[in-house]
Amino acid sequence: MAQIPVALQLYTVRDHLAEDYVGTLRSVKEIGYDVVQLTGQLPFDAPEMKGILDDIGLSVAGMHVDLTELEGRLAHWVAYCKTVDTVDLVCPYLPEDRRQTQEDWLALAAALDQLGARCKEEGMRLSYHNHSFEFVRFDGRYALDLLYENTSPEHLYAEIDTYWVKHGGADPVEYIAKYAGRLPILHIKDMAGDEDRSFAEIGSGILDWPAIHRAAVKAGVECYCVEQDRCASDSLDSARISFEFMRELLGD
Repeated sequence: MAQIPVALQLYTVRDHLAEDYVGTLRSVKEIGYDVVQLTGQLPFDAPEMKGILDDIGLSVAGMHVDLTELEGRLAHWVAYCKTVDTVDLVCPYLPEDRRQTQEDWLALAAALDQLGARCKEEGMRLSYHNHSFEFVRFDGRYALDLLYENTSPEHLYAEIDTYWVKHGGADPVEYIAKYAGRLPILHIKDMAGDEDRSFAEIGSGILDWPAIHRAAVKAGVECYCVEQDRCASDSLDSARISFEFMRELLGD
């Protein structure tokens, strides 16, 4: 099977980053990750960040930036991404007051399509990262599908999150296949089998990872990105467990 690189979304280890950002990046590299995904909360300007990443030996697979920042300072974030050598900007969330009705979702689609068109002009890709609130139906259609159906595939890509698709009542494998060719980065996240559907390290929950991997290969996924919103133990330990499982799954 194709070898897809495995990145870590740094939100996973945000507690460690708050205490020692550079030291945490070094720990992430020591685990075995060669790629990270950034959030928009950064303590360094772009040239400093690029120097730190190069020194440690990490590359970047996209950056999560809030919608308000994308709308207000897109040029800044495009420039930041270019400096740290990634073509992927990702909108990670939608404000609750902007997603109440079908008309709200169509307005969001129009806004994201315009932002994505501007990104494309700069040689960038804009993606949207789902949670489970997108799995509300309007006229029989999930809001997530309305978002993608009303945007150009060249303007808005999908950063499907396996946990949140499952949490929303849909099948991650089906959603990976549904957005084949439009899914450069797949967020991989497991779900525990408990009543609370807790976040779990990859391979320790109920998701079917061999099936997810087969679907991802067929869909043309370029990068897996491990993310765990909450960790029951130390977040770096969780990142390590997930990485080791993926290394075994991929046959590395």
